[in-house]
Amino acid sequence: MTIPILNLESHNLESAERHLCELALDRAGSIMEAAKLLGVTRHALKRRIIKHKIAWPRPVGPASSPPATAGP
Repeated sequence: MTIPILNLESHNLESAERHLCELALDRAGSIMEAAKLLGVTRHALKRRIIKHKIAWPRPVGPASSPPATAGP
């Protein structure tokens, strides 16, 4: 298994923690599996999701497009 390279915008520890949590959640698809990837408990990851205000579960579909409306 290859370890992905982590590119950080700064040396800010909170930013790095948020980025790692988001990557793990995106890769694993569930809190349980993401916690395993990070080597923490599900509860510890849930606390970090709340702390960093990470949207979970991820919104589905394009968020920027308005719903289609029927014309006259």
